[in-house]
Amino acid sequence: MSSLFSKSITLRKEQKITDEEFSQLRDFIYDQCGIYIADNRKYLVENRLANRLKDLNLKTYGEYFYFLRYDAGRRQELTKLFEVVTTNETSFFRNPPQLKVFEEKVLGAVLDDLRSKRSKRLRIWSAGCSTGEEPYTLAIILHEVLRTEIGSWDIKITANDLSEGVLQAARRGIYTEYALRTTPPSMISKYFIKEGSNYKIKPELKRLVNFGQINLSDRVQLKRVERSQIVFCRNVIIYFDDDMKKRVIGSFYDNLLPGGFLLIGHSESLHNITRAFKPEHHQGAIVYKKME
Repeated sequence: MSSLFSKSITLRKEQKITDEEFSQLRDFIYDQCGIYIADNRKYLVENRLANRLKDLNLKTYGEYFYFLRYDAGRRQELTKLFEVVTTNETSFFRNPPQLKVFEEKVLGAVLDDLRSKRSKRLRIWSAGCSTGEEPYTLAIILHEVLRTEIGSWDIKITANDLSEGVLQAARRGIYTEYALRTTPPSMISKYFIKEGSNYKIKPELKRLVNFGQINLSDRVQLKRVERSQIVFCRNVIIYFDDDMKKRVIGSFYDNLLPGGFLLIGHSESLHNITRAFKPEHHQGAIVYKKME
């Protein structure tokens, strides 16, 4: 038994993806969700899809490609594919300098503008929300800024991701200590309920966030998102080629209301992508403003 098992493991480890199979799957992934996988990342496709071959009892990556194209279960498998090709490393209060700029410069300006118009309708879009840490962080900041006034505001944070698996985790709102590694202790005690070794988001935060699946390469889906004053899309466009970046950023521009703000990851830039936004340089972050 043990020798047969070890032999099957060896055979599986030796299963390699051919250049043709890689090209087929790489192009398929790009067409489906806009994620571009460079030639030197061939090993990534091979490693991440190995378990999908095993679970489906397929012998080659070519068979897997055929399954994705023609099998009756291809829609369900597409969800699994999205989960394994996307990276979901995140945490609460990720990149504190940027969040400080968001709180003091961006959110402050938006709230002041709404008050001047006698409006209390605030919409924020978290595109690429992963397991929910980002939108819940934004909900915490809103509570901290508006305090007792928050109940009189009409606030909605639309939180989207490609993977239904991470969205299910986000809706549960239960996190390990590791997810809170960059969170101020005062915020943990105020907005989380300790349950054993885990931490559960309080209901007043959940009420502000609406989670849903979205594919950023699908323009029809993007047009359905309610127009926003602020869009967060951090550490997502790094997975796109320039053409896809332009399309996605263009959709964010269309979604934003006049004078709205776009915040992207600290390692990302709109340089050579678009000049439609006015970059605002602050200590710790650059934010992009849609001209009125």
